[in-house]
Amino acid sequence: MTLVAVLLVLPLTAQENVATDTLKKDSLPYVQRLRQGLDSLIATSRTLRTSQLGLMVYDLTADSVLYTHNHRQTMRPASTMKLVTAIATIDRLGGSYQYRTTLYYTGHIANHTLTGDLYCVGGMDPRFNTDDLMAFVESVRSLGIDTLRGRIVADRSFKEEELLGEGWCWDDDNPVLTPLLLNRKDNLTERLAERLTDSGAVVEAQLATGMLPAGATRICQRTHSIEQVLHKMMKESDNLYAEATFFQLAAAEGQRPAKAKNGANAVKKLIQKVGLAPSNYRIADGSGLSLYNYVSPELMTRLLRYAWRNKNISDCLLPTLAIAGVDGTLQGRMKKTKAEGNVHAKTGTLTGISSLAGYCTSPEGHELCFAIINQGVMRNGDGRDFQDEVCQLLCN
Repeated sequence: MTLVAVLLVLPLTAQENVATDTLKKDSLPYVQRLRQGLDSLIATSRTLRTSQLGLMVYDLTADSVLYTHNHRQTMRPASTMKLVTAIATIDRLGGSYQYRTTLYYTGHIANHTLTGDLYCVGGMDPRFNTDDLMAFVESVRSLGIDTLRGRIVADRSFKEEELLGEGWCWDDDNPVLTPLLLNRKDNLTERLAERLTDSGAVVEAQLATGMLPAGATRICQRTHSIEQVLHKMMKESDNLYAEATFFQLAAAEGQRPAKAKNGANAVKKLIQKVGLAPSNYRIADGSGLSLYNYVSPELMTRLLRYAWRNKNISDCLLPTLAIAGVDGTLQGRMKKTKAEGNVHAKTGTLTGISSLAGYCTSPEGHELCFAIINQGVMRNGDGRDFQDEVCQLLCN
């Protein structure tokens, strides 16, 4: 019922009380109004009667905590884990980092014939596509090669052999974690042989798996930037792109093949850098698919603050976040509210888990960051509705 309707049915003294209460609420300072609103929302939420909530709101402009509720409770983050991965990777590798897939050959070329091997060396680039494959084909033909006698070798030594992440559910839509990708599939060498044949070359070569030998000659390298990868990883919550990014971070630890535990160690170094104890958290993957990830709203907020305070990270991260009511996984949420176009955040959804973490601007012009994790929710839509109400309070 609207305020106007209430005034019509209440006696005069009640009308005066409603008007006075409304005036008092509207005249409250933003911080006090926000805290009262969040207290009331939490106290009256039906969703929270049977589920858990972790929440933290931080005023980046004032560099102060605005609100907390179970903010140190460790919870499964779902896809807000991608924020952790993105911030850690940009911090370690920088905004100009490139994902690479490279073609080499060994042997010798004579009379338009390569007697030797082609090596496709994977760097876990999730964006490698048919155009990139055709660049490989053209680079071979540009050497004058019309016959290949030898092997076409897939070098997958960039990462460990495991094709699924630790703690993934068998019945989820899990990406295959191979470092040699073509249109998200592990069939690059097969397609290269086919396309070489289609181009008119004679391919008398076996398909094999192996490691690039010393002295091989590079023919072609295809790259995609971290910004290109993060855009799809964050706005569309793409799990393959997140895991590919997690293994770039793992490879930066200096060990090959890169292992998931190396990526986790790199994240833990960042956790320590922002002033928290890595032992209080569990990092299992880069996408949030794993049920073994445990973080807290406090950790998420500390990382968001760190990213905001470091321009080299924020310049790369902020354009990749979904915008409420505008695009990505937030396109259909918070429309026709003050949060529309204001909230820039990463969503998270797994069975029983709904989360949201990101940035917005208060009515006073202060930049805020927040992390909300609803855990144990029977209907994820209830968690999303709760998060939308929180964001509206932040923006009103």
